[in-house]
Amino acid sequence: MKGLLTLLKRFVPPYKTWAILNVFFNILGALFGAFSFLALSPLLGILFGTQEMVTEPVPFTLNFEDIKHNLFYFMSTIIEDSGQLKALYLIGIFIIVMVFLKVGFTYLASFCMVPLRNGVVRDLRLSIYRKLLVLPLGYFSEERKGDIMARVTGDVSEVETSIMNSLEMLFKNPILIFISLIVMVYMSWSLTLFVLVMLPVATLFTGRIGRTLKGKSRKGQDKMGELLSTIDETLSGLSIVKAFNAEKRMENRFKSETQQYYKIMNRLMWRSFLAHPVSEFLGTFIIIVVLWYGGSLILKNDGGMPPEDFMTYLVFFYSIINPAKAFSTAFYSVQKGLASLDRIDSVLNTDNPICDSDHPISKHTFDHDIEFRNVTFGYRDDKILKNINLKIPKGKTVALVGKSGSGKTTFVKLIPRFWDLKHGEIFIDGINIKEIKLSDLRGLMGYVSQDPVLFNDTFENNIAFGTDHAEKEQIVEAACIAHAHEFIIESENGYETIIGDHGCKLSGGQRQRISIARAVMKNPPIMILDEATSSLDTESEKLVQDALVNLMKNRTSIIIAHRLSTIKNADLICVFKKGEVVEQGTHDELLKKNGEYCRLHKMQSF
Repeated sequence: MKGLLTLLKRFVPPYKTWAILNVFFNILGALFGAFSFLALSPLLGILFGTQEMVTEPVPFTLNFEDIKHNLFYFMSTIIEDSGQLKALYLIGIFIIVMVFLKVGFTYLASFCMVPLRNGVVRDLRLSIYRKLLVLPLGYFSEERKGDIMARVTGDVSEVETSIMNSLEMLFKNPILIFISLIVMVYMSWSLTLFVLVMLPVATLFTGRIGRTLKGKSRKGQDKMGELLSTIDETLSGLSIVKAFNAEKRMENRFKSETQQYYKIMNRLMWRSFLAHPVSEFLGTFIIIVVLWYGGSLILKNDGGMPPEDFMTYLVFFYSIINPAKAFSTAFYSVQKGLASLDRIDSVLNTDNPICDSDHPISKHTFDHDIEFRNVTFGYRDDKILKNINLKIPKGKTVALVGKSGSGKTTFVKLIPRFWDLKHGEIFIDGINIKEIKLSDLRGLMGYVSQDPVLFNDTFENNIAFGTDHAEKEQIVEAACIAHAHEFIIESENGYETIIGDHGCKLSGGQRQRISIARAVMKNPPIMILDEATSSLDTESEKLVQDALVNLMKNRTSIIIAHRLSTIKNADLICVFKKGEVVEQGTHDELLKKNGEYCRLHKMQSF
């Protein structure tokens, strides 16, 4: 139960008022329930003549014996004054009132549990989503997307179903058991001692079965992550699957994984369904043993209580059995939820190396230059960039060219700290980027990638994405600069048109121009363009290129380009080869060198 206590310590404190009220109302409900049963037997004893009448009251105190004495006096007086029938009527009313108070307080306890339970689940979802937003890109290159989705959805739902649904039992049942045990000790400590010896034996037996559920459930959730990954890959690459007639291959792969999940869940549920029959059998067994042991004491006149009190004792003992059975069932369920919580914690506890320094510097302007000093970088042990030294002055357009895999994209992703350096330093206006507040650093930059990332939202919201309090006029102006205004107003609902998942309702050129409009809307001093036109047709490329020219006006621009014709007018062209900058200069200067750039230029000219 260590994991459950950890969960409660982490997420329950904001709802401690609800938790305290829940415990308070549960105590009141248990007390009224216990009092109604405890008083019933003696009251009936007085009514039917098996218990002596009480003729004198005692001063009122909170002592249980005094309360019971005065209650018996009240019943004796009614019997003498009004007869047994009216007394029976009043006993019925008394029991109804006691049960009403019991169920009323029990409901209030459940009422208080609702915001606590749902609040904890909400906070857990927010925590894992917030963590996913701040984790570095390297984390997602190592993890499968489907498995991450399984943790955010399936594992959180399992925690909600298994743990939070059991939380009320875990709060309520110990109180019921504790109060019932107090009453039982009061009635017969020797018989209760015998019961307390029997109960741990049953708890130990059910606990051994329950502990194995955690491992089985973890395997099931891991396999569900693999299933979601397969579904994600199939949907993303459906055109390739169909083009290569690979439907049967993908079906067999998915069938194999679902069969493994089927076997894991069978074993898990078989063991889980043991909870009720095992607890039912053990509860009945213990009741019979207590009945045999206590009954033998009563028959031998060695029980220390009259027979009617023994029956009341059995009622209280039975009221322990049901909460104990529910507690063991909850224990089984919690074990499943803790396996999912472990998977969630593996995300929440992931270290994030890309974060603000202890005393970050706020910076909202770009004034001089970006400088790379002896930068060497690799994702693992291999080196993608080797000893890069480069200065990019403010207001200049710098183009990066070279073969695929030469390190260009890695180079530009180091500037906004999508990855962190281990060797070398990057400076903006003489300040190490690790010392600049991360949100300020990225606020200085706009990013347009080869594959534009759009959201299943309106044109307006996609263009204004990341910009607070954007005015409609500003959005239209940004769309005009990006040559996107015309096709937007021709759409069904203009700027309010939903563009579909990943912008699937748009062409490649239209998606790219919306992406450029988004960058224009942000209006950053530094613009990073990662092969923004390489996947477009000639006409779309011309429109996007015109939009990029508008975008780069009065900005510092870093362009990755495979088509050399698009960067002829760049102020500086850097040629990458195997992670090194092998040539630098303008277009004309590099052609005169007759080196790597000239070779690439001749190949494209051909």
